Amino acid sequence: MNIKRVLTTIIGFPIVLLVFILGNKYIIDIVVAIIAIFAMNEYIKCVSNKSKVIPWISYLSAASISLIHIIPINIIKMVLTFGIPVLVLVLFLHIIISNMKITFENIAYTLIGILYIFGFSIFLPLTYGIEGEISGKILVWYIMLSAWGTDTFAFLIGHRFGKMKFSKVSPNKSVEGCVAGTLGAVVINLCFTLAINTILGTQISYLFIGIMACILSIIGQIGDFTASSIKRYFGVKDFSELFPGHGGMIDRIDSVIFIAPFAYLLLTMFL
Repeated sequence: MNIKRVLTTIIGFPIVLLVFILGNKYIIDIVVAIIAIFAMNEYIKCVSNKSKVIPWISYLSAASISLIHIIPINIIKMVLTFGIPVLVLVLFLHIIISNMKITFENIAYTLIGILYIFGFSIFLPLTYGIEGEISGKILVWYIMLSAWGTDTFAFLIGHRFGKMKFSKVSPNKSVEGCVAGTLGAVVINLCFTLAINTILGTQISYLFIGIMACILSIIGQIGDFTASSIKRYFGVKDFSELFPGHGGMIDRIDSVIFIAPFAYLLLTMFL
């Protein structure tokens, strides 16, 4: 067993736990923005093996997450609605202004990075900020538990019993591990729901949570494979060495940020 990986988990998990339990939506906005900036930096360095990314707009997009609950909601909706057309316009202007020194390839990689890091990460604070009978401060844990439950059970079962390789994108992952990860995520989410219903007196549907956890786990694993495909294409093992034994920031949040928008959609529509 990787000792560095275990120590990083032992130190990092309580920190994340405390931030999400003791923090408020403004603190979470700032924390997620910082995480997104680190992730964007790793993405830019990774892409630099083959191309260049326009840095200022990439970092600005990540940093803007910190303002999600400060800017009035009507402006946020407008930005989210017209954000992509404006972003594409600004990026193509770079080609014109630079007299083709900035290429279509450059802006394509920039756009993908912003959609990947900013476009997915922003749903973490949005979920945390949900107001209603059940606070987003509780609902956000369905994202975390789906990702962590999947990763933990997939690693434990896949490492011990994995025989059938799932994909060349990530050769170490097995079919047995992927199935175990999904089942583990469902069980953990159901246990969490039982605790919520018992302590808070809510009546969250176990059937809904079971189906949702299964969907989110599969999406999280797609997110994991997505990060692996990016690393494989650019010829890197990890996005960075930020977390000993775990790799970089993207290596740690790849499944979490992929799950976030879909969790937000399901939780706001059906719960």
